[in-house]
Amino acid sequence: MYYIGFDIGSSSVKAAIVEIATGKSIGVVQEPETEMEMLALKNGWAEQKPEDWWLHCCNAVAKLKKKYAISRTQIKGIGISYQMHGLVLVDKSGNPLRKSIIWCDSRAVALGQEAFTAIGEDKCAANLLNSPANFTASKLKWVKENEPEIYKQVYKFMLPGDYIAYKLSNVINTTISGLSEGIFWDFKKDTVADFLLEYYGIDASLVPDIVDTFGLQSTVDEKGELESGLAAGTPIFYRAGDQPNNALALNVFNPGEVAATGGTSGVVYAVTDSLSSKESSRINNFGHVNYKKGAEPRIGKLLCINGAGIQYRWLLNNLAVSSYEEMNNLASEVPVGSDGVCILPFGNGAERMLNNKDVGTRLVNVNLNNHNKAHLCRAALEGIAFSFVYGMDILKGDGVAVNVMRAGNDNLFRSEIFSNTVATLIGHEIEIYNTTGAIGAARASGLHEGNFEQYGKLVMENDHVMTYMPFKDKAPYLAAYELWKKELELIINK
Repeated sequence: MYYIGFDIGSSSVKAAIVEIATGKSIGVVQEPETEMEMLALKNGWAEQKPEDWWLHCCNAVAKLKKKYAISRTQIKGIGISYQMHGLVLVDKSGNPLRKSIIWCDSRAVALGQEAFTAIGEDKCAANLLNSPANFTASKLKWVKENEPEIYKQVYKFMLPGDYIAYKLSNVINTTISGLSEGIFWDFKKDTVADFLLEYYGIDASLVPDIVDTFGLQSTVDEKGELESGLAAGTPIFYRAGDQPNNALALNVFNPGEVAATGGTSGVVYAVTDSLSSKESSRINNFGHVNYKKGAEPRIGKLLCINGAGIQYRWLLNNLAVSSYEEMNNLASEVPVGSDGVCILPFGNGAERMLNNKDVGTRLVNVNLNNHNKAHLCRAALEGIAFSFVYGMDILKGDGVAVNVMRAGNDNLFRSEIFSNTVATLIGHEIEIYNTTGAIGAARASGLHEGNFEQYGKLVMENDHVMTYMPFKDKAPYLAAYELWKKELELIINK
Protein backbone atom coordinates (compact mmCIF):
# COMPACT_ATOMS: atom_id res chain seq x y z
CA MET A 1 0.00 0.00 0.00
CA TYR A 2 1.17 3.52 -0.79
CA TYR A 3 0.80 7.25 -0.16
CA ILE A 4 1.12 9.79 -2.97
CA GLY A 5 2.57 13.28 -2.57
CA PHE A 6 2.34 16.27 -4.89
CA ASP A 7 4.72 19.24 -4.96
CA ILE A 8 3.15 22.08 -6.99
CA GLY A 9 6.03 24.31 -8.05
CA SER A 10 6.10 27.27 -10.41
CA SER A 11 8.41 25.45 -12.85
CA SER A 12 6.89 21.95 -12.63
CA VAL A 13 4.72 19.58 -10.66
CA LYS A 14 6.45 16.64 -8.98
CA ALA A 15 4.65 13.59 -7.65
CA ALA A 16 6.03 10.80 -5.47
CA ILE A 17 4.85 7.40 -4.32
CA VAL A 18 6.08 6.04 -0.96
CA GLU A 19 5.47 2.69 0.67
CA ILE A 20 3.33 3.12 3.78
CA ALA A 21 4.98 0.41 5.87
CA THR A 22 8.59 1.48 5.33
CA GLY A 23 8.39 5.09 4.11
CA LYS A 24 10.59 4.06 1.19
CA SER A 25 10.30 6.20 -1.93
CA ILE A 26 9.12 4.04 -4.82
CA GLY A 27 9.41 6.72 -7.47
CA VAL A 28 9.21 10.43 -8.32
CA VAL A 29 8.06 11.94 -11.62
CA GLN A 30 7.95 15.48 -12.99
CA GLU A 31 5.31 17.09 -15.20
CA PRO A 32 5.82 18.72 -17.57
CA GLU A 33 9.34 17.57 -18.41
CA THR A 34 10.10 21.08 -19.66
CA GLU A 35 9.49 24.19 -17.56
CA MET A 36 5.92 25.36 -17.03
CA GLU A 37 4.76 28.53 -18.73
CA MET A 38 4.68 31.73 -16.67
CA LEU A 39 2.84 34.79 -17.96
CA ALA A 40 4.28 38.26 -17.29
CA LEU A 41 2.04 40.93 -18.83
CA LYS A 42 4.04 43.68 -17.11
CA ASN A 43 7.44 43.95 -15.44
CA GLY A 44 7.27 42.37 -12.00
CA TRP A 45 4.12 40.37 -12.76
CA ALA A 46 3.96 36.57 -12.74
CA GLU A 47 0.84 34.50 -13.37
CA GLN A 48 -0.03 30.86 -14.07
CA LYS A 49 -3.22 29.00 -14.92
CA PRO A 50 -4.39 26.87 -11.98
CA GLU A 51 -5.94 24.50 -14.50
CA ASP A 52 -2.42 23.74 -15.76
CA TRP A 53 -1.29 22.64 -12.30
CA TRP A 54 -4.23 20.26 -12.17
CA LEU A 55 -3.53 18.86 -15.64
CA HIS A 56 0.10 18.17 -14.68
CA CYS A 57 -0.98 16.50 -11.42
CA CYS A 58 -3.29 14.18 -13.37
CA ASN A 59 -0.57 13.37 -15.90
CA ALA A 60 1.90 12.67 -13.08
CA VAL A 61 -0.51 10.20 -11.45
CA ALA A 62 -0.94 8.34 -14.75
CA LYS A 63 2.83 8.22 -15.27
CA LEU A 64 3.49 6.89 -11.74
CA LYS A 65 0.80 4.22 -11.95
CA LYS A 66 2.05 2.99 -15.30
CA LYS A 67 5.76 3.12 -14.51
CA TYR A 68 5.48 1.29 -11.16
CA ALA A 69 2.44 -0.92 -11.93
CA ILE A 70 0.37 0.58 -9.10
CA SER A 71 -3.44 0.56 -9.15
CA ARG A 72 -5.63 3.38 -7.86
CA THR A 73 -6.91 1.24 -4.99
CA GLN A 74 -3.37 0.74 -3.65
CA ILE A 75 -3.00 4.48 -2.94
CA LYS A 76 -4.39 5.08 0.55
CA GLY A 77 -3.68 8.75 1.18
CA ILE A 78 -2.69 12.04 -0.45
CA GLY A 79 -0.33 14.81 0.68
CA ILE A 80 0.06 18.17 -1.06
CA SER A 81 2.92 20.66 -1.04
CA TYR A 82 2.69 23.84 -3.07
CA GLN A 83 4.33 27.12 -4.07
CA MET A 84 3.61 29.59 -1.28
CA HIS A 85 1.82 32.96 -1.35
CA GLY A 86 -0.09 32.39 -4.60
CA LEU A 87 -3.66 33.65 -5.05
CA VAL A 88 -6.39 31.58 -6.71
CA LEU A 89 -9.87 33.10 -7.02
CA VAL A 90 -12.94 31.00 -7.82
CA ASP A 91 -16.64 31.69 -8.37
CA LYS A 92 -19.54 29.79 -6.78
CA SER A 93 -19.12 27.01 -9.34
CA GLY A 94 -15.46 26.62 -8.36
CA ASN A 95 -14.16 27.96 -11.65
CA PRO A 96 -11.05 30.17 -11.59
CA LEU A 97 -11.94 33.79 -12.30
CA ARG A 98 -8.46 34.73 -13.46
CA LYS A 99 -4.95 33.33 -13.62
CA SER A 100 -3.21 32.80 -10.29
CA ILE A 101 -1.00 35.66 -9.12
CA ILE A 102 1.95 33.58 -7.95
CA TRP A 103 4.64 33.98 -5.30
CA CYS A 104 7.19 35.96 -7.34
CA ASP A 105 4.68 38.54 -8.61
CA SER A 106 5.51 41.93 -7.05
CA ARG A 107 2.54 44.08 -8.08
CA ALA A 108 1.19 44.35 -4.52
CA VAL A 109 4.39 45.58 -2.85
CA ALA A 110 3.21 49.19 -2.50
CA LEU A 111 -0.17 48.13 -1.09
CA GLY A 112 1.52 45.95 1.51
CA GLN A 113 3.87 48.75 2.53
CA GLU A 114 0.96 51.18 2.88
CA ALA A 115 -0.84 48.67 5.10
CA PHE A 116 2.29 48.14 7.21
CA THR A 117 2.53 51.89 7.83
CA ALA A 118 -1.20 52.51 8.34
CA ILE A 119 -1.86 49.56 10.67
CA GLY A 120 1.41 50.12 12.48
CA GLU A 121 4.66 48.23 12.51
CA ASP A 122 4.23 47.17 16.15
CA LYS A 123 0.76 45.70 15.59
CA CYS A 124 1.85 43.90 12.43
CA ALA A 125 4.86 42.44 14.21
CA ALA A 126 2.86 41.39 17.30
CA ASN A 127 -0.21 40.00 15.54
CA LEU A 128 0.82 39.02 12.02
CA LEU A 129 4.53 38.41 12.80
CA ASN A 130 5.18 40.01 9.39
CA SER A 131 4.56 43.01 7.25
CA PRO A 132 1.57 42.41 4.89
CA ALA A 133 4.20 43.04 2.20
CA ASN A 134 3.62 41.28 -1.11
CA PHE A 135 1.80 38.29 0.33
CA THR A 136 -1.56 36.78 -0.66
CA ALA A 137 -3.72 39.23 1.30
CA SER A 138 -2.11 42.18 -0.48
CA LYS A 139 -2.54 40.47 -3.85
CA LEU A 140 -6.25 40.02 -3.10
CA LYS A 141 -6.48 43.73 -2.26
CA TRP A 142 -4.83 44.50 -5.62
CA VAL A 143 -7.55 42.54 -7.44
CA LYS A 144 -10.23 44.37 -5.44
CA GLU A 145 -8.80 47.74 -6.47
CA ASN A 146 -7.82 47.00 -10.06
CA GLU A 147 -10.25 44.29 -11.21
CA PRO A 148 -13.53 45.13 -9.42
CA GLU A 149 -15.70 43.17 -11.87
CA ILE A 150 -13.70 40.02 -11.15
CA TYR A 151 -13.65 40.69 -7.42
CA LYS A 152 -17.46 40.94 -7.31
CA GLN A 153 -17.68 37.34 -8.52
CA VAL A 154 -15.24 35.89 -5.97
CA TYR A 155 -16.74 33.14 -3.83
CA LYS A 156 -13.53 32.04 -2.11
CA PHE A 157 -9.81 32.73 -2.36
CA MET A 158 -7.44 29.80 -2.23
CA LEU A 159 -3.75 29.05 -2.12
CA PRO A 160 -2.36 26.80 -4.89
CA GLY A 161 -2.49 23.65 -2.75
CA ASP A 162 -6.06 24.42 -1.71
CA TYR A 163 -7.03 24.49 -5.37
CA ILE A 164 -5.51 21.06 -6.09
CA ALA A 165 -7.30 19.62 -3.03
CA TYR A 166 -10.54 21.20 -4.29
CA LYS A 167 -10.11 19.67 -7.76
CA LEU A 168 -9.62 16.26 -6.16
CA SER A 169 -12.54 16.50 -3.75
CA ASN A 170 -14.90 19.34 -4.74
CA VAL A 171 -14.40 20.70 -1.19
CA ILE A 172 -12.87 24.13 -0.53
CA ASN A 173 -10.82 24.46 2.65
CA THR A 174 -7.42 25.63 3.88
CA THR A 175 -5.12 25.40 6.92
CA ILE A 176 -3.84 27.79 9.58
CA SER A 177 -0.32 27.37 8.23
CA GLY A 178 -1.62 28.29 4.78
CA LEU A 179 -3.51 31.33 6.03
CA SER A 180 -0.43 32.49 7.91
CA GLU A 181 1.71 32.38 4.75
CA GLY A 182 -0.87 34.64 3.10
CA ILE A 183 -0.71 36.94 6.18
CA PHE A 184 -4.35 36.24 7.03
CA TRP A 185 -3.66 34.85 10.54
CA ASP A 186 -3.64 36.78 13.83
CA PHE A 187 -1.20 34.86 16.05
CA LYS A 188 -1.97 36.97 19.10
CA LYS A 189 -5.70 36.15 19.01
CA ASP A 190 -5.22 32.78 17.29
CA THR A 191 -7.85 33.50 14.68
CA VAL A 192 -8.26 34.96 11.20
CA ALA A 193 -6.78 38.49 11.11
CA ASP A 194 -10.05 40.41 11.01
CA PHE A 195 -8.30 43.75 11.43
CA LEU A 196 -6.30 43.20 8.23
CA LEU A 197 -9.40 42.08 6.32
CA GLU A 198 -11.19 45.18 7.57
CA TYR A 199 -8.33 47.47 6.56
CA TYR A 200 -8.25 45.94 3.07
CA GLY A 201 -12.06 45.89 2.80
CA ILE A 202 -12.13 42.11 2.27
CA ASP A 203 -15.25 40.22 3.38
CA ALA A 204 -14.46 37.44 5.87
CA SER A 205 -16.84 35.15 3.94
CA LEU A 206 -14.14 34.79 1.26
CA VAL A 207 -11.92 32.87 3.72
CA PRO A 208 -12.21 29.08 3.18
CA ASP A 209 -13.15 26.72 6.00
CA ILE A 210 -10.14 25.77 8.13
CA VAL A 211 -8.98 22.17 8.60
CA ASP A 212 -5.99 20.67 10.41
CA THR A 213 -2.71 20.41 8.51
CA PHE A 214 -2.61 16.70 9.41
CA GLY A 215 -5.91 14.85 9.35
CA LEU A 216 -8.84 13.99 7.14
CA GLN A 217 -9.23 17.19 5.11
CA SER A 218 -11.48 15.79 2.37
CA THR A 219 -11.75 12.78 0.07
CA VAL A 220 -11.53 12.29 -3.68
CA ASP A 221 -14.98 12.46 -5.26
CA GLU A 222 -16.23 10.82 -8.47
CA LYS A 223 -15.19 13.73 -10.71
CA GLY A 224 -11.79 13.83 -9.00
CA GLU A 225 -11.38 10.10 -9.65
CA LEU A 226 -12.35 10.45 -13.30
CA GLU A 227 -9.83 13.22 -13.95
CA SER A 228 -6.95 12.28 -11.63
CA GLY A 229 -6.99 8.49 -11.75
CA LEU A 230 -7.02 8.32 -7.93
CA ALA A 231 -9.85 6.26 -6.43
CA ALA A 232 -12.95 8.00 -5.10
CA GLY A 233 -12.85 7.97 -1.31
CA THR A 234 -9.05 8.32 -1.12
CA PRO A 235 -8.39 10.72 1.78
CA ILE A 236 -6.40 13.93 1.56
CA PHE A 237 -4.43 13.83 4.80
CA TYR A 238 -1.94 16.72 4.53
CA ARG A 239 -1.29 20.10 2.91
CA ALA A 240 1.46 22.73 3.39
CA GLY A 241 3.45 25.40 1.56
CA ASP A 242 6.75 24.36 0.01
CA GLN A 243 9.14 25.78 2.60
CA PRO A 244 7.35 24.41 5.68
CA ASN A 245 6.99 21.15 3.75
CA ASN A 246 10.71 21.07 2.89
CA ALA A 247 11.39 21.40 6.61
CA LEU A 248 8.98 18.55 7.28
CA ALA A 249 10.73 16.43 4.61
CA LEU A 250 13.95 16.97 6.59
CA ASN A 251 12.27 16.04 9.91
CA VAL A 252 12.37 19.61 11.24
CA PHE A 253 9.48 20.15 13.66
CA ASN A 254 10.84 21.45 16.97
CA PRO A 255 12.63 24.52 18.39
CA GLY A 256 16.37 24.28 17.78
CA GLU A 257 15.94 22.43 14.49
CA VAL A 258 16.84 24.26 11.27
CA ALA A 259 16.21 23.27 7.65
CA ALA A 260 18.35 24.64 4.83
CA THR A 261 18.34 24.44 1.05
CA GLY A 262 21.15 25.55 -1.20
CA GLY A 263 20.06 25.81 -4.81
CA THR A 264 20.00 28.87 -7.08
CA SER A 265 18.93 30.79 -4.00
CA GLY A 266 19.33 29.67 -0.41
CA VAL A 267 16.78 29.28 2.36
CA VAL A 268 17.24 28.89 6.09
CA TYR A 269 14.05 27.85 7.90
CA ALA A 270 14.21 27.65 11.69
CA VAL A 271 11.48 26.44 14.05
CA THR A 272 10.86 28.34 17.27
CA ASP A 273 8.22 28.42 20.01
CA SER A 274 8.40 32.21 20.31
CA LEU A 275 5.92 34.70 18.85
CA SER A 276 8.53 37.44 19.11
CA SER A 277 9.43 39.08 15.81
CA LYS A 278 12.13 41.75 15.99
CA GLU A 279 13.16 41.26 12.36
CA SER A 280 9.79 41.13 10.57
CA SER A 281 11.19 43.26 7.74
CA ARG A 282 14.03 40.79 7.05
CA ILE A 283 12.56 37.45 8.17
CA ASN A 284 9.19 35.92 7.34
CA ASN A 285 7.30 34.12 10.12
CA PHE A 286 4.65 31.48 9.44
CA GLY A 287 2.72 28.89 11.37
CA HIS A 288 4.76 25.72 10.91
CA VAL A 289 3.07 22.49 9.81
CA ASN A 290 2.58 21.44 13.46
CA TYR A 291 1.15 24.78 14.63
CA LYS A 292 -2.13 24.27 16.52
CA LYS A 293 -4.54 26.69 18.12
CA GLY A 294 -4.25 26.79 21.88
CA ALA A 295 -1.02 24.79 21.93
CA GLU A 296 2.59 25.85 22.40
CA PRO A 297 3.47 27.81 19.25
CA ARG A 298 5.49 26.27 16.44
CA ILE A 299 6.63 29.12 14.22
CA GLY A 300 8.75 28.73 11.11
CA LYS A 301 11.16 31.65 10.63
CA LEU A 302 12.18 31.84 7.00
CA LEU A 303 15.21 33.71 5.74
CA CYS A 304 15.94 33.77 2.01
CA ILE A 305 19.32 34.40 0.37
CA ASN A 306 18.82 35.29 -3.29
CA GLY A 307 22.50 35.22 -4.12
CA ALA A 308 23.60 31.65 -3.45
CA GLY A 309 24.10 28.84 -5.96
CA ILE A 310 23.52 31.26 -8.83
CA GLN A 311 26.96 32.74 -8.00
CA TYR A 312 28.73 29.38 -8.32
CA ARG A 313 26.85 28.60 -11.52
CA TRP A 314 27.95 31.95 -12.97
CA LEU A 315 31.57 31.01 -12.31
CA LEU A 316 31.03 27.60 -13.93
CA ASN A 317 29.73 29.36 -17.06
CA ASN A 318 32.45 32.00 -17.17
CA LEU A 319 35.64 30.33 -15.95
CA ALA A 320 37.66 27.88 -18.03
CA VAL A 321 36.23 24.90 -16.10
CA SER A 322 34.06 21.98 -17.19
CA SER A 323 32.15 20.96 -14.04
CA TYR A 324 31.33 21.73 -10.43
CA GLU A 325 33.53 18.79 -9.48
CA GLU A 326 36.51 20.44 -11.15
CA MET A 327 35.71 23.71 -9.37
CA ASN A 328 35.46 21.95 -6.01
CA ASN A 329 38.82 20.22 -6.63
CA LEU A 330 40.43 23.54 -7.52
CA ALA A 331 38.98 25.17 -4.41
CA SER A 332 40.39 22.40 -2.22
CA GLU A 333 43.92 23.36 -3.31
CA VAL A 334 43.55 26.76 -1.60
CA PRO A 335 43.65 27.18 2.21
CA VAL A 336 40.77 28.46 4.33
CA GLY A 337 40.19 32.16 3.68
CA SER A 338 41.26 32.02 -0.01
CA ASP A 339 44.40 34.03 0.81
CA GLY A 340 42.23 37.09 1.52
CA VAL A 341 40.16 36.96 -1.69
CA CYS A 342 36.51 37.72 -0.91
CA ILE A 343 33.40 37.31 -3.01
CA LEU A 344 30.09 38.83 -1.95
CA PRO A 345 27.52 36.65 -3.76
CA PHE A 346 24.55 39.04 -3.75
CA GLY A 347 24.11 39.41 -7.50
CA ASN A 348 20.56 38.07 -7.85
CA GLY A 349 18.57 41.20 -7.02
CA ALA A 350 17.74 42.97 -3.77
CA GLU A 351 18.37 40.97 -0.61
CA ARG A 352 15.59 41.08 2.00
CA MET A 353 18.03 40.07 4.74
CA LEU A 354 20.13 43.14 3.81
CA ASN A 355 17.06 45.37 4.22
CA ASN A 356 16.21 45.04 0.52
CA LYS A 357 19.51 46.55 -0.61
CA ASP A 358 20.83 45.47 -3.99
CA VAL A 359 24.56 45.29 -3.29
CA GLY A 360 25.41 43.09 -6.26
CA THR A 361 28.28 40.65 -6.48
CA ARG A 362 31.67 42.00 -5.41
CA LEU A 363 35.13 40.49 -5.90
CA VAL A 364 37.79 42.10 -3.72
CA ASN A 365 41.40 41.68 -2.58
CA VAL A 366 42.62 39.94 -5.73
CA ASN A 367 46.37 40.04 -6.33
CA LEU A 368 46.95 39.57 -10.05
CA ASN A 369 50.39 38.06 -9.44
CA ASN A 370 49.42 35.50 -6.81
CA HIS A 371 45.77 34.55 -7.29
CA ASN A 372 44.12 32.35 -9.90
CA LYS A 373 40.81 30.64 -10.63
CA ALA A 374 41.32 28.22 -7.73
CA HIS A 375 41.16 31.19 -5.35
CA LEU A 376 37.99 32.41 -7.06
CA CYS A 377 36.36 29.00 -6.69
CA ARG A 378 37.19 28.80 -3.00
CA ALA A 379 36.22 32.43 -2.37
CA ALA A 380 32.86 31.83 -4.08
CA LEU A 381 32.06 28.77 -1.96
CA GLU A 382 33.18 30.55 1.19
CA GLY A 383 31.28 33.71 0.28
CA ILE A 384 28.04 31.79 -0.18
CA ALA A 385 28.68 29.89 3.07
CA PHE A 386 29.36 33.19 4.87
CA SER A 387 26.05 34.59 3.57
CA PHE A 388 24.28 31.61 5.18
CA VAL A 389 26.12 32.23 8.46
CA TYR A 390 25.27 35.95 8.26
CA GLY A 391 21.61 34.98 7.85
CA MET A 392 21.88 32.58 10.79
CA ASP A 393 23.24 35.43 12.90
CA ILE A 394 20.12 37.47 12.03
CA LEU A 395 17.90 34.53 13.01
CA LYS A 396 19.75 34.10 16.31
CA GLY A 397 19.26 37.81 16.97
CA ASP A 398 15.54 37.21 16.47
CA GLY A 399 15.48 34.60 19.23
CA VAL A 400 16.22 31.40 17.28
CA ALA A 401 18.15 28.65 19.05
CA VAL A 402 20.15 26.23 16.91
CA ASN A 403 20.83 22.62 17.86
CA VAL A 404 21.10 21.01 14.44
CA MET A 405 20.83 21.96 10.77
CA ARG A 406 19.33 19.52 8.29
CA ALA A 407 19.77 20.08 4.57
CA GLY A 408 18.88 18.49 1.27
CA ASN A 409 21.54 16.75 -0.76
CA ASP A 410 21.65 19.55 -3.35
CA ASN A 411 24.48 21.30 -5.18
CA LEU A 412 25.89 23.52 -2.45
CA PHE A 413 25.64 21.05 0.41
CA ARG A 414 27.41 18.43 -1.69
CA SER A 415 30.50 20.62 -1.42
CA GLU A 416 32.65 19.72 1.58
CA ILE A 417 34.14 23.21 1.65
CA PHE A 418 30.72 24.86 1.78
CA SER A 419 29.21 22.50 4.35
CA ASN A 420 32.30 22.35 6.58
CA THR A 421 32.52 26.14 6.58
CA VAL A 422 28.88 26.57 7.63
CA ALA A 423 29.02 23.77 10.24
CA THR A 424 32.20 25.11 11.81
CA LEU A 425 31.00 28.72 12.02
CA ILE A 426 27.55 27.93 13.43
CA GLY A 427 29.11 25.36 15.78
CA HIS A 428 26.58 22.63 15.01
CA GLU A 429 26.42 19.55 12.84
CA ILE A 430 24.74 19.54 9.43
CA GLU A 431 22.83 16.39 8.58
CA ILE A 432 22.39 15.77 4.85
CA TYR A 433 19.31 13.96 3.53
CA ASN A 434 18.44 12.78 0.05
CA THR A 435 14.76 13.70 -0.14
CA THR A 436 12.32 15.95 -1.99
CA GLY A 437 9.22 17.98 -1.24
CA ALA A 438 7.01 15.45 -3.01
CA ILE A 439 8.42 12.57 -0.95
CA GLY A 440 7.93 14.61 2.23
CA ALA A 441 4.32 15.36 1.29
CA ALA A 442 3.64 11.69 0.59
CA ARG A 443 5.13 10.54 3.91
CA ALA A 444 3.29 13.30 5.77
CA SER A 445 0.02 11.58 4.86
CA GLY A 446 0.89 9.09 7.60
CA LEU A 447 1.12 11.84 10.22
CA HIS A 448 -2.66 12.06 10.50
CA GLU A 449 -2.15 9.37 13.14
CA GLY A 450 0.24 11.70 15.01
CA ASN A 451 3.27 9.40 15.11
CA PHE A 452 6.02 12.00 14.63
CA GLU A 453 8.69 9.82 16.25
CA GLN A 454 8.09 7.02 13.74
CA TYR A 455 8.18 9.59 10.91
CA GLY A 456 11.62 10.76 12.05
CA LYS A 457 12.88 7.16 11.98
CA LEU A 458 11.59 6.73 8.43
CA VAL A 459 13.45 9.84 7.29
CA MET A 460 16.70 8.75 8.97
CA GLU A 461 16.52 5.17 7.69
CA ASN A 462 15.62 6.05 4.11
CA ASP A 463 17.23 9.41 3.39
CA HIS A 464 20.28 10.13 5.59
CA VAL A 465 23.41 10.55 3.47
CA MET A 466 26.06 11.91 5.85
CA THR A 467 26.73 14.37 8.66
CA TYR A 468 29.22 17.23 8.65
CA MET A 469 30.68 17.93 12.08
CA PRO A 470 32.13 21.35 13.00
CA PHE A 471 35.93 21.45 13.05
CA LYS A 472 37.56 22.03 16.43
CA ASP A 473 39.92 24.65 15.00
CA LYS A 474 37.46 27.42 14.25
CA ALA A 475 40.00 30.25 14.17
CA PRO A 476 40.86 30.35 10.42
CA TYR A 477 37.18 30.14 9.47
CA LEU A 478 36.25 32.89 11.90
CA ALA A 479 39.06 35.14 10.63
CA ALA A 480 37.93 34.66 7.03
CA TYR A 481 34.29 35.30 7.95
CA GLU A 482 35.15 38.50 9.83
CA LEU A 483 37.12 39.78 6.82
CA TRP A 484 34.20 38.95 4.51
CA LYS A 485 31.70 40.59 6.86
CA LYS A 486 33.85 43.73 7.04
CA GLU A 487 33.78 44.00 3.24
CA LEU A 488 30.00 43.55 3.23
CA GLU A 489 29.40 46.13 5.92
CA LEU A 490 31.57 48.70 4.11
CA ILE A 491 29.04 48.50 1.27
CA ILE A 492 25.75 48.28 3.16
CA ASN A 493 26.73 51.10 5.54
CA LYS A 494 27.64 53.56 2.77
